[in-house]
Parts: sequence; C-alpha cells; structure tokens
Amino acid sequence: MDYSKLPKPNLSGIVAAVVLGLLVAVVLYQAQIRGLIPGLNIQLPKNLNLETRTLVSEENAVISAVEKTASSVVAIGATQRVFDPFDPFSAPRNLNSTIGTGFVVSDKGIIVTNRHVVSDSAARYTVVTMDGKKFEIKKIYRDPILDLAVVQIEGEKMQALEFGDSSKIKVGQTVIAIGNALGRFTNTVTTGVVSGMGRRVVAGDPFSGSSESLDDLIQTDAAINPGNSGGPLLNSAGQVIAVNVATTEGAQNIGFAIPINSVRKIVDEFIQKGSVSRPFLGINYRFISKDVAIMNEVPQGAYIQEVIERSSAQIAGIAAGDIITKIDGQAVDSETKISEIIRNKKIGDTLILTVWRDRNERNVTATLQELPSQ
Repeated sequence: MDYSKLPKPNLSGIVAAVVLGLLVAVVLYQAQIRGLIPGLNIQLPKNLNLETRTLVSEENAVISAVEKTASSVVAIGATQRVFDPFDPFSAPRNLNSTIGTGFVVSDKGIIVTNRHVVSDSAARYTVVTMDGKKFEIKKIYRDPILDLAVVQIEGEKMQALEFGDSSKIKVGQTVIAIGNALGRFTNTVTTGVVSGMGRRVVAGDPFSGSSESLDDLIQTDAAINPGNSGGPLLNSAGQVIAVNVATTEGAQNIGFAIPINSVRKIVDEFIQKGSVSRPFLGINYRFISKDVAIMNEVPQGAYIQEVIERSSAQIAGIAAGDIITKIDGQAVDSETKISEIIRNKKIGDTLILTVWRDRNERNVTATLQELPSQ
C-alpha cells in the first residue's frame, strides 16, 4: 500500500475536534447535575470520598486539639550567674536561656515540667507564656523518681489542661506533642503514634548534663527534641496522657513520656497542700530477668546496686549485692514491680521483703520513710 497517497492530517481539524469534544462533555455534565439527563450517573469512586473524609477528620482532630491546648503550654527559662573563664577578675553576668517546656495544671499558677529542667537550685527560673508574658517561679517541688517537677508562679489566671487516662492508651493510637524544640522554636507541634508501653530507659539532658533511670514509660514516634522536656503528650481529644521526658540519640522517631496516671497523685497533692510527701525505700537496683537468672544461677528479682545511707532499706539490713525476690509476698517479676507497690503505700507503712543472699533467702521488714526533697 502506498502511504504517500493518504491525506495528510489537518491540524486545525484536530484542534476543532478536541474543542468540540470538551464542549460536549461540559454540556453533558451540566445537564446531568441539573437533573436534565436522569439516566446519566457520574460519580466519584466511593472509596475516594471515604479516604478524603477520613483524612480531613484526622487533620481536624489534631488542629482542634492544638487550638484547645497551645495557650496552656509554656516555656521554662533559667537565669544563671556565669563568669568569664578567660578573665578571672571580671564581674559575673546573668545568662538567660530557654531550657524546657511546661504545661498548666491548675488555675492557681501550678505548672508541670521535668525535674532535670529545673534541677539547679542556684538558678532563677521563669515561665514565658505563648503570648510572651513572663513570670518568675516562686516554688518548686522536684521528684527524682519520676524526673518530675511541679512549679508555681504568681500571675494571671491561666487555663489548666485536662488529664486523660493513661491506663487506656493503646499502641498505635494518635498522639500530639507540644514543646519548645531545641529551646528556640516555641510551641512546636509534632504528631505520631504510641509505639510501645512500659519502657525503661536511662535518660540524659544536654542542657543540664544529668542522667537517670526511668521506668514504665510510653514510647512514641512523635518527634521529641531537647527543649521539649516537660511538655504534654496529648491524645486527639486534647487531653494530657503523658509528660514528654526523653529522646534517644543515634535513632529516629523514638521518644519517651511519663504516663499521666503516675503524675496525677503528685499534682493533686501539690495543688491541695503546696507540697508533696512520698514513701521512700532507699535502693538502686537492676532487674534480673528469668533468662539472666538461669544463666547466672541466681533467682529472678531486683539486684541491689546501692543502698542509700540511713534509709529504710539500710535500717532493715539490706546491702549491695542482695537480690530482692519478693515484696509483700508478690514476686519481683518485672522492672517496675517494686516502684508500683511502693507508689501505693504511705509513709510509715511496712514492707515484707524476701532477700536472697549467699544462696539463702530470708524475710526482712522495712518501714517506709519520707522521700527527701530536692
């Protein structure tokens, strides 16, 4: 076949055909939406509409939670006296810095943050609100066990955040973190999910250089950076379910927070009394799991690494190297067992401790003292 004899395409004809097709499509669509062509049914895929509604609903929940809570999240600043190390005869000067985050828990000016944020007793601490108002912190309670601090300011009335129930948290649920990332970016909002429960970590703070062991934490992939410490971890309803406390160096999307149910009792007592009293046994220990116990031919339990001088544990005769296998008849089968039982006791209550030493077990009685304030 001789293709050279075929008629050549007419460009203007092609353009005209395309334009005509578009006009026909527009006319048909307008007629259909006006009900003039009842037989023509043009619909978007149902799953596309469902996905769009779901995304919009999730975004609206986050936006609503942030708008509800952001004004109750504050920056914690410190004023410290510093000397010029290169001029020993120079006068000291004040150094101001934002080192952490807090959130309002009472309209009496009571705010929760982390202990390591306000750990320096020689520094003066201030609270800066979202709208830039500054207040001096007048009273501080520091709790070394939970790395928690409750502070109080004197100033205008502020809206307290609502507490949720951390016992109902599910792995995979959406969470929102608000804080002063890196001590510079105020009220930074990040989102993620609950990644795990009951975690134990050794937490450090680059601003204070301190570190400590923390138990029973919530793990989240919501970004938590230095400066976020002490800020709230919220559910999608805008309720506080945890206090952000630490992140992990050398890893991405791994942050930790203290469950709010562990904080609630301390906050309530501070609001009512202006101070907090907690029972104290006086031991530092490392948990020996069942597998490790079998390999080392020792019982499962809490291996005592240190006993605090003149504490309840020392008075009861507990020493470094002992293993506590039971507390009040309950096996020490988890890292948090001892702290859970003590948390529900009062000052002056007694504990029956089963202690393993030199391949023998014996029971000792310890009377809980008051936790020394810091």
